[in-house]
Amino acid sequence: MKVTGFSFIKNAIIYDYPVVEAITSILPLCDEFVVAVGKSDDDTRNLIENIDRNKIRIIDTIWDENLREGGRVLALETDKAFAEVSDDTDWAFYIQGDEVIHEKYLDAVKENMRRYQDDPGVDGLLFRYLHFYGSYDYVGTSSNWYRHEIRVIRNDKSIYSYRDAQGFRKKENQKLRVKPLDAFVYHYGWVKEPKAMQRKQENFHKYWHDDEWIDKNVFKAKEFDYFRKISSLRHFEGTHPKVMEQRIRSKNWKFDYDISFNKTSFKDKMKNLLRKYPGLDFSYRNYQIV
Repeated sequence: MKVTGFSFIKNAIIYDYPVVEAITSILPLCDEFVVAVGKSDDDTRNLIENIDRNKIRIIDTIWDENLREGGRVLALETDKAFAEVSDDTDWAFYIQGDEVIHEKYLDAVKENMRRYQDDPGVDGLLFRYLHFYGSYDYVGTSSNWYRHEIRVIRNDKSIYSYRDAQGFRKKENQKLRVKPLDAFVYHYGWVKEPKAMQRKQENFHKYWHDDEWIDKNVFKAKEFDYFRKISSLRHFEGTHPKVMEQRIRSKNWKFDYDISFNKTSFKDKMKNLLRKYPGLDFSYRNYQIV
């Protein structure tokens, strides 16, 4: 069984992406790793190249700056990386630059890859998500956070990145048939030093919206105010992946939140109530569980 990792990245240093940790976290499962590195304003290419010169294969790309709607450019960059996955690969393991897999899940992922390797009815494997917010001590709990997504896909080139690269579909807009895993992706996209987070917010919205929308909706400041976006959080009581330990130790800002101030909307209360009953989860699903 051959496994190839793939990802995309640009300006990882400027916007403080834990992309080294992301790639390193799944590298033990990968025979090779394809990274589409966009032309950057920092030393991102060298950063990626030095992760593991024996496994990393870089595809140099230029992002289409004219794409200003729905995060489409992110999907196109994902597709560029996937297109370079070797034909003899069985499974392609996708990871984004702010996602990390805990080492405790690697054996289970590998076991399920082997289990369904020869089953054409399975297009991919579905992961659960933890979305960290503000610091490494809090996890988002509102329904605005997506709960599951596909991160392992069969090496079938009819599969493509969907919408803003959150998930995948295949030809004729078909949802992928997936097997769910009891394994989490740790999403750290909302855990950055506040100045870096503000830079990311002001820059990355240009891949979803035009300048007029950005001027009206993106708050300008020296530092990102995490408290403006909170709906509900909970304390994280587990352990972080080992590859994240150095980054966590070097955290240089403070974020404390009193969870008694959580605001749970009526919609979320109803969703939480319905989830207690089998078959009554109405969350958005960009996949078909088989």
